[in-house]
Amino acid sequence: MAKTATGYRCTECGWRTLKWVGRCGECQAWGTVDEEGAKGVHVVRAGATTGPAVPIGEVKAELATARTTGVGELDRVLGGGVVPGAVILLAGEPGIGKSTLLLEAAASIAQRATVLYVTGEESAAQVRMRADRIGALRDNLYLAAETELSALVTHVEKVQPRFLVVDSVQTIGSAQATGVPGGVTQVREVAANLVRLAKERNMATVLVGHVTKDGSIAGPRTLEHLVDVVLNFEGDRHSRLRLVRAVKNRFGPTDEVGCFDLHERGIEGITDPTGLFVSQRSKPVPGTCVTVTVEGTRPLPAEVQALVARTEAQQPRRTTSGLDSYRVQLVLAVLERRLNAKLGGCDVFTATVGGLKIADPAVDLSVMLAVASAAGDKPLPSGLVALGEVGLAGELRPVKDVRRRLTEAARLGFTRALVPAGSLEESGNKRAGQRSLVPVGPVSFAPGFEVVQAENVWDALTHVT
Repeated sequence: MAKTATGYRCTECGWRTLKWVGRCGECQAWGTVDEEGAKGVHVVRAGATTGPAVPIGEVKAELATARTTGVGELDRVLGGGVVPGAVILLAGEPGIGKSTLLLEAAASIAQRATVLYVTGEESAAQVRMRADRIGALRDNLYLAAETELSALVTHVEKVQPRFLVVDSVQTIGSAQATGVPGGVTQVREVAANLVRLAKERNMATVLVGHVTKDGSIAGPRTLEHLVDVVLNFEGDRHSRLRLVRAVKNRFGPTDEVGCFDLHERGIEGITDPTGLFVSQRSKPVPGTCVTVTVEGTRPLPAEVQALVARTEAQQPRRTTSGLDSYRVQLVLAVLERRLNAKLGGCDVFTATVGGLKIADPAVDLSVMLAVASAAGDKPLPSGLVALGEVGLAGELRPVKDVRRRLTEAARLGFTRALVPAGSLEESGNKRAGQRSLVPVGPVSFAPGFEVVQAENVWDALTHVT
């Protein structure tokens, strides 16, 4: 029989070659080059079931209405709950608590709808033991231990669930694709078929995904493009605090964060996590400064800690934890150049308390003050919060949601805030060029709470020393 293949094509970028190779010559991806022609590239089109085109006004919008999962913090990140037919990818490190969180959500949804939980990494008995421990036994919660896609589809056809959990997508294999389960081709094939199945049945689906050692989602990049929502499950394995962030969300915001407490009885949401990221101490300590970051609609006070230590090494260390290393380097350079801080022969360590990761530019000022406090071995005034972006010229730039941040700081008992000049212009409390102490009225803040506005880093240090 004549061979009709016309060559080989990369399923990631479309690069073509006449001979098969293990690695794409264009995008450098491994295992993505498949034969065209007789075998072809097997493509499953993900999306809604086909049908006649209708005027957009006749489409029923209520079909995309979110349904609550029963887990408040998860609903916050999803934008109100899960949408029927939506496919959610939840990724995180092994043992971080992904299965526990999804079992809690599945048990809650099973109180009003049929749920199918498919496990490919554990036995059914192991999942049952976890369900016993966290109290997640429900009559409408069905459990299957499968690693074959066709068997998984059979379970879906028999159970007819409204909510499906696949733990994890890397353990499911398909006979229609080459390679071993977890490989690029297999993951793409399995995910595409599960997305199509979810859309055809209007069935909300959660896929658990593995992560690589650098924290990115394992598998082909198309996996993230196929799904509707991508969630990252974060946390220190030595701490009970867990955070869920939305990286992609077609039905809601991507800047919300859900906070959870993982313990032996399961996992529960933390509706008010404001005290988790600030240390409790009787008197101020050098090298610490509190700021207020905003995650979605939630202001979170967070403590920044710094340690400056002399070193004999030719290359002093600059170590960060929970902070953007680039922004920390920028702040250190401003300290050395604009304020003549002597940090060249010192190791500088900066970190956040509680494992919180902050990418907000508003943390710059608190990092600068914490490092300056540590270098001078002099604590900052008690009851102080600082927020503002530091520019290369040493200027302080206003940040968004200042009033919301200050309101939260006042609620927690802080008495003084250091902010960039111009941050409160909309409140009418500042005149042009004013840099002095500006009291804030009790309408938005607690009585006695005051705000100091500074134009640059020199002013900022003057107000706190």
